Amino acid sequence: MSTSKQLGRTYNQVHVARKYTSGRRRFSIYITWSYPAEGNRDLTQLDNRFSSMTEVRRVGWPAFESPDYASPLMFQQGIAGSLELFFRAWLPFQQLVAEVTEHVVPVYQRVDQAGYKLPLDERVLADTDTLMLWGLDSLGTEQEPSEEEIEAVRQFLTRDGTCLAIGPHHDVGSSDDLKVRDMEYRHHGDALVPRQQRFGKYTRLLMKGLGIPVENRYGLRPATVKGTNQIGPLTIKKDLDRRGFLTGVTTFTFHMHLPHYTLTTENTSEAHVLATQPIDLTRPHPFTEAGNREFNSLVWLPPHGKLAGEVLVADSTVFSTLFGGTESLKQFWKNIALAK
Repeated sequence: MSTSKQLGRTYNQVHVARKYTSGRRRFSIYITWSYPAEGNRDLTQLDNRFSSMTEVRRVGWPAFESPDYASPLMFQQGIAGSLELFFRAWLPFQQLVAEVTEHVVPVYQRVDQAGYKLPLDERVLADTDTLMLWGLDSLGTEQEPSEEEIEAVRQFLTRDGTCLAIGPHHDVGSSDDLKVRDMEYRHHGDALVPRQQRFGKYTRLLMKGLGIPVENRYGLRPATVKGTNQIGPLTIKKDLDRRGFLTGVTTFTFHMHLPHYTLTTENTSEAHVLATQPIDLTRPHPFTEAGNREFNSLVWLPPHGKLAGEVLVADSTVFSTLFGGTESLKQFWKNIALAK
């Protein structure tokens, strides 16, 4: 008999709704990609696709050379393998939130591995208090929210105590100038990210439909602590962090290409930049050449007007351990899980 205390993993299940519990948030994760559309991208195309697992192994050698990842009998070697790395890296976040809230954290996909499509509607939202909406759909896969989906999220935010944590991923190589694209590529320095890798059409359109004045731009390499590969500390606007999301937090996690969340409004009462991240200035980039030294990494929109819920804008990388994790990062997770 096995002595493992872990429960068996399941697949092909329909979510069982969670009952509301006062003071304990019900988190749900919704990934905006179509898994088949991403997994079936043409490997002869250079741009706007995820890496294959074989490419990850080559660039990351020997980090993924154990049979758990390198054996085709154990792990998918195409693009699907890279997608599965994301799921593995989100598990610590799911586990921590489940421990804190005593609610399981389901993960939904717009189109899953088996081809089942799930629009963002009451099937996802009805038993959710905090919705983690991660914009990981690649340009060209044509994931767009319908008017019904936009309205469903709007209605979700009319409920007291709700939170939409939305994270369109990076937008590398948006310029038509190939020299600019090459500068961006050399800035982030990730051989797995091509000269153009643009994400988040679904979340961009959803935010526009909801009137959220934020856009994802670029993929910027954060500065590190001198002599180490540790990400440098955040610049935190403590006076604006009225909810305490960043209490006890000093850093997020290092990633070579993080999005800048630019505000598209001058109304400072509508959207607050809670944290910015210093940029690696040793590597030129159009954003730093324009005089910028930090990028917006966490934006908060408090309840206003008819919306009783709040909005956080942060990249999905902040909720992943794929590129490392720290106690500071876990503290951020706890803070949002325990938010009243």
